[in-house]
This record gives sequence, C-alpha cells and structure tokens, in this order.
Amino acid sequence: MKLLRRLFSPVFWLLLSLCAAGLLAIVGASIYFAPGLPDVHQLQDTKLQTPLRIYTRDGKLIGEYGDQRRIPVTYDEIPKTFVDALLAAEDSNFFSHPGIDPRGLARAALQLASSGSIQSGGSTITMQVARNYLLTLDQTFTRKIREILLSLQMEQILSKQQILELYVNKIFLGHRAYGIAAASRTYYDKSLDELTLAEQAMLAGLPKAPSSFNPLTNPQRALIRRNWILLRMKDLGYIEAQAYEEAVNEPITAARHYTKPEVEAPYVAEMARSFAVDRFGDKAYTDNVRITTTLDSTLQPQARDALIKGLIAYDTRHGWRGVEESDISASLAEAQDKTDRAGLEEELSKTPEVLETAKQAAQKSEKRIKGIDRDVSNWLKVLDRTPDYGPLEAAIVVESDGKQMKVLLADSTVATLDWDGLKWAREYKSAKWRGGVPNSAANIASTGDLVRIIKQDDGYRLGQLPDAQSAIVSLDPESGAILALQGGFSYSASKFNRAIQARRQAGSIFKPFVYLAGLEEGDMSPATIINNAPVVMQDGSKLWRPENAGGKFTGPTRIRVGLYRSLNLVSIRLLQTVGLDKTLDFLVKLGFKREELPNGLSLALGSASLTPLEMARAYAVLSNGGFRVEPWYIDTVTRGDDEIDYEAHPAVACANCSPGMVTVNRDGRQYPLAERIASPEAMYLIRDMMEDVIKRGTGRGAMVLGRDDLAGKTGTTNDQRDAWFSGFNSKLVATVWVGKDSNDTLAEYGAQAALPIWVDYMRGALKDMPSATMARPDGIVSATIDPDTGKRLHDGQGGISELFRKDSLPPYQERGMRKELEEQSGSEGTGTFEAIF
Repeated sequence: MKLLRRLFSPVFWLLLSLCAAGLLAIVGASIYFAPGLPDVHQLQDTKLQTPLRIYTRDGKLIGEYGDQRRIPVTYDEIPKTFVDALLAAEDSNFFSHPGIDPRGLARAALQLASSGSIQSGGSTITMQVARNYLLTLDQTFTRKIREILLSLQMEQILSKQQILELYVNKIFLGHRAYGIAAASRTYYDKSLDELTLAEQAMLAGLPKAPSSFNPLTNPQRALIRRNWILLRMKDLGYIEAQAYEEAVNEPITAARHYTKPEVEAPYVAEMARSFAVDRFGDKAYTDNVRITTTLDSTLQPQARDALIKGLIAYDTRHGWRGVEESDISASLAEAQDKTDRAGLEEELSKTPEVLETAKQAAQKSEKRIKGIDRDVSNWLKVLDRTPDYGPLEAAIVVESDGKQMKVLLADSTVATLDWDGLKWAREYKSAKWRGGVPNSAANIASTGDLVRIIKQDDGYRLGQLPDAQSAIVSLDPESGAILALQGGFSYSASKFNRAIQARRQAGSIFKPFVYLAGLEEGDMSPATIINNAPVVMQDGSKLWRPENAGGKFTGPTRIRVGLYRSLNLVSIRLLQTVGLDKTLDFLVKLGFKREELPNGLSLALGSASLTPLEMARAYAVLSNGGFRVEPWYIDTVTRGDDEIDYEAHPAVACANCSPGMVTVNRDGRQYPLAERIASPEAMYLIRDMMEDVIKRGTGRGAMVLGRDDLAGKTGTTNDQRDAWFSGFNSKLVATVWVGKDSNDTLAEYGAQAALPIWVDYMRGALKDMPSATMARPDGIVSATIDPDTGKRLHDGQGGISELFRKDSLPPYQERGMRKELEEQSGSEGTGTFEAIF
C-alpha cells in the first residue's frame, strides 16, 4: 500500500500538471489567436452561394446556371431520420458536446505527433461549419486551433438547430450538389421528404469523401459506407431492427439527374443569363439571382412543339439524306481492334501484355440484351454519348430487312419500325428533287448505322435532324412582352438564336407597312387603283425588271387585291406614289432603323434584312391599333433575400385611354402609355385588308382555325430562301420564319413552310379565346364601289362593299350602259341611263 501511495502521488501531480499545462495552453492560444479570428456573428446573416435561376411569368423554372447547385432548407424541413443519419455518420454526440469532441481531438494530436500532419481531424459538425464558412480548408495545426476556438464561440451564439442548418446547406456532396436538398435532386430526383431511409443514409455518407463514396462513380464503396451508417443508426437506437434489415438490402437507386426545366425555353434562358451577367458579372452565378421572364408556360411549349413538328414535316417532304454514322462496331472488343493506335507507340512498345490486358478488359465489359444475339457494349456506349435533339432519339440499327427495321435505344430497349414509319425515306437529291420510294428497309440503313427515330402514339418512325431551321416569336401586342420564343430546332444542336440573331430578308411580310404608309401618309384607301403592269427601272448601272410571282399582270388593280394577292408591281408603284423618303420616315416612326432599310424601290418587296423578333414587334403595332411597343422579356429580377433589383415598366398600348393620359394601370402596375404612330382609321383599313390575306389570299391555310378575327401576311424571298408568316388578332401576335442557315433554297413558299407552323401554334394558343377584333372607328364608313375602277356606285348598280375614311370617299362613277346596248340603241354618244328611260 505504501508503494502504491508513493507511486500514486507523482502520477497524480503529473496528471494535474498536464491538465494545468493544457488549460494554460488553451488560454494562451485563445489570447494569441483571438484577435485574428473571424466574427462568428456573421454566420447569423450568412448568404449561401446560390445559382442563377430563371422562371416563366407564372413561376415555372426554365433555366439554372452556376457551378454550385443549391436548394437551401430550414432545419424543420429535414426529416428526423435524415438528421439521425448525418449524426451517425459524422457526429453522434452533436446535441450534447460544447462544439468539440475531446476524444477526436486526442486522436488528431496523436496523428500529428506520429506523422507530422493531421489526417482525420476529429472534427465535429460545429467544427466543420466553422471551417467551411469562416476558414480555409488547409490541414495545419494553427487552422485546427482557430477551428476549435471558433466552434466554442459558435456554440455560445447559435443554437444546435441553427448550426446543423448551416451544415446541411453548405456541405459539398459531389456532382455540383451543395447541400442535402440539391443532392437529393441530383442523385434521386426527389425532395428530402420523398427519400427512403437507405437513400438518406447514402447521402449522409458523402460529406466525408464525396468522390470516394459516391454512388455513381464508386457504387461498391458507397454501398459499404451506406450500410455502415445504417448499422450505426441501429446501434445508436435511431432505427428499429426491421427498418435496418429493409434498408441494408435495398439496391443502389442513385442515378445522375440533371436539373430539368419545367418549361423548355433554352433560347430565352440564355438571353436572361446574358442579361444577368451584364448586370452582375460573375456574381450572377452565386448571389441567388432570380429572374422572372414574360414567357407564358402554356404558350412556350406550344410554340416549341409547333416549330419542331413543322420542321420535321418539311424535312420529310424533301427526302432521306442518309445515316449519321455507319458501320459501328457492336462490342467494345471489336471497337478496340479497330482503334487507331497512333500516339500509343510508347505504351504499346513496353510489352505486348498491355494490349492483351486491354482487350481482356474490353471483353469483360460485354453487354447482352434480350432480342439481340450479340454483345452490344460499344453500341450502348455510342448511344450514351450521342445527344438527343428535340424528339429525335439516337438509335443504332440492329436488323434491317424487308419492310421492318429493328433499332437499339440508349435505354437498352429494342424498337421496331414498320413500313409506315420508313417508306417516306425517299433519297434526297436536292431541295427540289428526291428519288423513288425505297424497296425495303435495307435500302435505307444497315446494321451498325446510327439513325434518329421519333416516338409517336402508334409506335416509332424514322427521322433525321432537319436540314432547315426556323424561329417563332409570339408577343402580347398591348405591351410587347415576349410570351413564347424558340430560336431553332434544338438548342443542344445549335445555340444560334435565329429569333434575335438571324437577319434575313423579310419578303412580302414587309409589304403591309408600305401599304400602311400609303393609307396614313398618302391619303389612299383600299379601293385606290394601282396599275399592275410591267415596269423597267434603273438600278445603278443595271436595269431592274421586277415581276409578280407567276409572271402575270392584271392591269389596273385595287391595292386591297394587290396586298392579299401579294402583287409585287402594285407594291412598287404604291411606294412610288407615296414617295420613298416619306415612306422611310413613316417606317422609322414605326420602329424600324433607317440604316437597316434599303434606300430604293426594292423596299416595297421586303428586301430589308430583319430578325423574326423585329418583324413580330412591327406586327404588334398592326395588332394593337397603331401604338409603338418594344419587345421585352425580363419582368423582375430579385437578388439575395427577395431584394428587388429590377422591375420592368414598358410603354403599353391603350386604344380606349382618354386623350392626355400618360400612364395606364395594367395588372396592378403603372406603365407609361405607348406612342401612337398611325391613326385608328389607317390601322383599321390595313387590318381589314390583311384579313383578306387569310380569307381569299396567300394565307388561306389559316382558315382551318375557323376564326373571324385573324389577319396576317405570307412572305417568300428570292429563290425561296426564306419563308415567313406573321399574323395576329387583337390579343396575340406570332411571327414564323423558316430557312436554311446556309441560305440555300427551301424550294417552298411561306404558305407551305411557315404558315403550317403558325397555324399549329395558334390552334392551341387561341383555344377558348373569344374573338378579338379591332372596333371600327367612327371615321370609317362603308360604300359600294365598282371593283374595276374603285369609284362609288349608286344604289342598284351592283358592285362590292369597301371601307373608306368618312372624309375621303371616292367620287361616284358616271352612269352609263354597256357598249353592246349602246350600239343596239343607235345612240352611241348619248347612251346614258336617263336617255334610254
């Protein structure tokens, strides 16, 4: 006993001295490091890096940009079992310790003493928050001391729930996912409350090593860590044995899920992204910037689908251009035998074993699918890396014989295309010529060829990436707000936004503005007679002989007929009558830029190169009754905690507003009143003339919609390089352009290529919308005229009804009789109505 007492006394004093030394060391460290520590209070106002998100006007996501996918959550939004999984994985004593774990720190100290560095760190969740928010990530002794001190401070200022909330929103969990809510979407495409226990445990295992324990890149290691966490949860009493047994036997269900937009509008999303970067710089990607656009979540999909459907229909009419890739090896082993070995000389020269082991590895990658009697491992790899374009899925031909074609899809399914989905594939010779109907599927594609297919209600059909492109823009004519915009067939195939970047000749859809100039500036009426006869003009050193489509001339023609029949010579002579300078001045007032308009008579034929958006803007003026509005698509921008950074207040049209008004209330917000650039009378006349384009002119294809409120104009440029249709009622405007990026001919007119897309869009867009026409101004009256002369007729003389300004009625036509009656009467010089009777 005396020996024990003699031994105990030195040990006691040694331990006491060590504790005192440790305490002095902590106090000293605190005094030394405290002045340089960050202010823990700033955690109470932490702003997480949150990506730029872009929405439709009704809150549907159309785009997300930023390296860090993040969806902040509050503590109350985290399922309890998920909290338990995180604690089991990272810090089971979190709710009881003061911010540090002495045993963990002891392990870290031993590692430092033995190896000179800290490997595991012994970090609590509080210490990880301190490191992630306030410190650098370097593994040094001084950083660890600062981390400890900060953790102790944090526990005095923040609640455990606040600390855990900071933790779950900041941690990196792989594949650009920051925070557990973003990871839940990335790996499982679920919200937190939809995750299974096994899925929660899988995500809880990621903070330690987001790459090594990743269920996508290292599924075997991830499975081990997941099940270890589940065992810990059982041992800690967080879950029952039955729940544990079910969870550990659950297979890995993780898959890479990209953030899917709720509405496909990539071209507008890119426009908004560019706007945000111009405004905020790189902080646009991190400062929780949210942009609400003017896009309509119903109209945008309809516009996109109509464009895609129209281009596929056009492409089908012009023939099959062949497969995208041919003779693709089915297996990886076959592909490896064909691999170009240039540049691998050093590796292959070491030993023949390298080539042999590589071949063996390829053979072990064999993949067999029901319905295919061969290894298709390489076909699946090729399909996995080949993007889909719109509805066009990539597929590899498995078998092509007789009237059927079997193809392999990226999801490992086999689809069969019957003859109804194949027989359209007549060989493309040129835009104006294609070959005969193929005899069998083998004439179209062979085994190992990469093709495109389209899923339809009754099966699959063969497709191909269209050779032509298109753009569609739809506006609210009262404000100019962009309601729908699609800049091409597929954003993934081409990011060139043809709606705002493609400057193409407008053709005849420009003519209504020249006619409007005549009605507004030239004191004309729809009954004004213009001679539709050949004309030769000097164009520099050359003679210009413009012609009508079809080369026909009709002589004296009313301008109403000239517009709805799109007669070039009537348009040219009308422009001559009004005057080029006066017309140009009017067009500038309308919103066109003078430098973009040709200073010559070709202006009347639409030789100006303009974008689809510019044309849609101009047609909005026709729709709204003569008010100049400008296109816009950014409604509001918020930054951070719902701080409004920008709110749009565009000028809007108001046909019923009282004279002298300068602002108008629309949807609860005040907007400036748009400038009126043409009289209501001129606007009513041009609109009525354009209704005839649809009722009896080149736009008759729109009659299938069965509406009485539509007006519009087709357009086709030289050699049929551009096809247009722009049309409207009083509530909606849409412009469609179709052409080829190469500027080659389409070999189709606007009524064939563009009008069907417009009709398809408007069919859905106008569904359930009441007729929306322009009210007739008091200054417009009807009168009966002679259709050949445009002059008024007396009652009982027949003729047709026409519209005029009340103060600009044409003169009456002299009363007379037909020539043959005059000859029969023998009174050729006095054959008037009164002379006979």
